[in-house]
Amino acid sequence: MSLQIGIVGLPNVGKSTLFNALTKTKSAQAANYPFCTIDPNVGVVEVPDERLTNLAKIVNPKKIIPAIVEFVDIAGLVKGASKGEGLGNQFLSHIRDCDAICEVLRIFEDPNTIHVHGTVDAARDKEIIESELILADLQTLEKRLGKAKNDSKSGNKEKIAYANLVEKVFNFLNQGQMASEMELTDEEKLELKDLHLLTFKPVIYVLNCAEDQVTKINLDELRITLKINEKYDIIPISAQIESELISMNEGEALEFLKEIGLHETGLNSLIKTAYKTLGLQTYLTAGPDEVRAWTIHKGWTAPQAAGVIHTDFEKGFIKAETISYQDYIQFGGKSGAKEKGKLRLEGKEYIVQDGDVMEFLFNN
Repeated sequence: MSLQIGIVGLPNVGKSTLFNALTKTKSAQAANYPFCTIDPNVGVVEVPDERLTNLAKIVNPKKIIPAIVEFVDIAGLVKGASKGEGLGNQFLSHIRDCDAICEVLRIFEDPNTIHVHGTVDAARDKEIIESELILADLQTLEKRLGKAKNDSKSGNKEKIAYANLVEKVFNFLNQGQMASEMELTDEEKLELKDLHLLTFKPVIYVLNCAEDQVTKINLDELRITLKINEKYDIIPISAQIESELISMNEGEALEFLKEIGLHETGLNSLIKTAYKTLGLQTYLTAGPDEVRAWTIHKGWTAPQAAGVIHTDFEKGFIKAETISYQDYIQFGGKSGAKEKGKLRLEGKEYIVQDGDVMEFLFNN
């Protein structure tokens, strides 16, 4: 399954510079003026996972295929985007296709990089971005609400309940709150899924810092100042540091990070947070052709996990030969794990665990 994260922010907050650094590309124009990014730029990033390298040492595959994340650099939002200001409607539609929103807020000062509002104020920027997302969703809900109310006149209980649900969400957003902050049942969320509401999407807040800020900022204080709910993650990243890391090899990068007091790159931190936010995990396959990581949702069963490889695997699922990653490494691969009784045959009800090394048995 693919994972797509939309990088959203006001113009000149370092959004495109961050995208370039994260994806090790120069495809997004990092220009010092609004609207330099008109079409979304998509960068594919490999998910760092040392388990793949360790498995490869045992099975000597022809290739190693890591999981991937797609980052989408979405052009800078401006006040009035929901009404078509700037290039707003195009940008908002691009966000709808993403699994999560990475909201970039600028906290660095730089007289050479003009802020679209003249001053650096992350709280104001956050309010503008989220107001535009809310206004866009209100437009969507208003259209649906009219139809839902007409449909409910038939007296059908399900249609009445749906109209009431849409109205409840509309009223909540009308108070200036994101739909993701609503207390809704899983069934209600499913009912609303086809609306593709922007404010339902999980949000990760990235604070774009100066190089000397990134290890010093107080996230607890900023959470209060920026009014960020406890359930959302905040990641301090210096786009400038990430840009410098591009030209370094792995050893140099680790040494550089250590010198400035960081234990991992901003990219790694963001990917880990995205997996956590979206409730994702990885299972592994290992054989002579390839060692590969597969991304699935936590709580998925073995047949669902098999379906990520091919739908036929899920339809014809019989059993899954399963070894934990730790056992696979400790006992030198499948044969050694089997000898020690660590290879398990799991059925249709098995809930896949992160790091399971799996091979599926299925009917054609």
